[in-house]
Amino acid sequence: MNILLKNAIIVAANNKSLHLKKRDILVKNGVIDTIATKINPPSKTKIVTYKNLHVSIGWFDTSVSFGEPGYEERETIANGLLTAAKSGFTDVVLNPNAHPVPDSSSDIVFLKNAANGQATNLHPMGTLTVKAEGKDLAELYDMQSSGAVAFYDYKHPIENSNLLKIALQYAQNFDGLVCSFPMDVKIAGKGIVNEGEVSTKMGLKGIPTLAEDLQIARDLFILEYSGGKLHIPTISTANAVKLIADAKKKGLDVTCSVAIHNISLTDDKLEEYDSNFKVMPPLRTSKDVKALQKGLKDGVIDFVTSDHTPMNIEEKRVEFDNASFGTTGLESAFGVLNTIFGLETSVEILTRGHERFQLERPEIREGAAACLTLFENDEAFTFDETHVHSTSQNSMFIQQDLKGNPYGVINGTEAILS
Repeated sequence: MNILLKNAIIVAANNKSLHLKKRDILVKNGVIDTIATKINPPSKTKIVTYKNLHVSIGWFDTSVSFGEPGYEERETIANGLLTAAKSGFTDVVLNPNAHPVPDSSSDIVFLKNAANGQATNLHPMGTLTVKAEGKDLAELYDMQSSGAVAFYDYKHPIENSNLLKIALQYAQNFDGLVCSFPMDVKIAGKGIVNEGEVSTKMGLKGIPTLAEDLQIARDLFILEYSGGKLHIPTISTANAVKLIADAKKKGLDVTCSVAIHNISLTDDKLEEYDSNFKVMPPLRTSKDVKALQKGLKDGVIDFVTSDHTPMNIEEKRVEFDNASFGTTGLESAFGVLNTIFGLETSVEILTRGHERFQLERPEIREGAAACLTLFENDEAFTFDETHVHSTSQNSMFIQQDLKGNPYGVINGTEAILS
């Protein structure tokens, strides 16, 4: 199938000849055939015209959860990837957040096969330990050989310091990426929200920022000793930004990410006891939000993620203490970022991360495989249930005022366009 994008403004900061220029783009059989001021469409060509059409390389999300296998009522892989495509993402890294968890090569093969034929590429992570129990290392090398891009006991901190050391040392043999969730469970205790004025006023058990900062400091000391590649997902505190900045100055091979909700909302939102705002790590204070935004813009924080975590209504519409953690986020991701940072910075942030997960970064050039996100950046709107494509409806951004909408993606021979 041929697709012709008409009058598309190309956002590609690393290509000065095309950046912010309006061009027609012809895609033939999954390859960018021609980029020109005006292209006359060949026969049997789908012509795509949208208001204020912008195009960038495909957006990349380093942390999404679906439900399959085991929790298909939350989100199947097929619908999760369709949601990602409609939200502008051509590539997502899938958390090992299913039942059973993927801790063997056959599990990784199942996930890869379940994603065949979709417009969004799925890159699974395997667990770091068997059953994500934090006791024995899983089959890391075999899983990577089968397509796993990293190893992570999703939202389960590695309590055993020696186990993290061994994992970092062992993974160096095959250039594996080890992930460590930043929380000291002893300090966090039974906390469920940020410890501070809001938690005290609401009578909810708090998680102090110390719980995150201590774990990150420990992990960085271990990384300095052992070597290897460490990724710290979804940081949430101002001091975490400083710790990671200092580690990078030392030359440590560490990256980190932040969830979009942690750079946009504060724990003040919890005052209504709406469980859609119950996430892990928790929403923090305005001081943390400002530090995280600055860290992301400056590159200290490497990636932003939607941390998309569908939860069905039975897990959310209960007492706040008993509600599950998590919010969906793919559909609102661009609108939130564009509202905070504007066009160019938002696109730059959304297209980071491929190399860290040993993936090839796409390009916009003639002869390159088409891996494109289509979107507009000016329309202000109120995000509501009609914008949610996920099976689960647990978005904390419902009724938030946002700006900018994705139109869809073209990825190889597959396309999802609104």
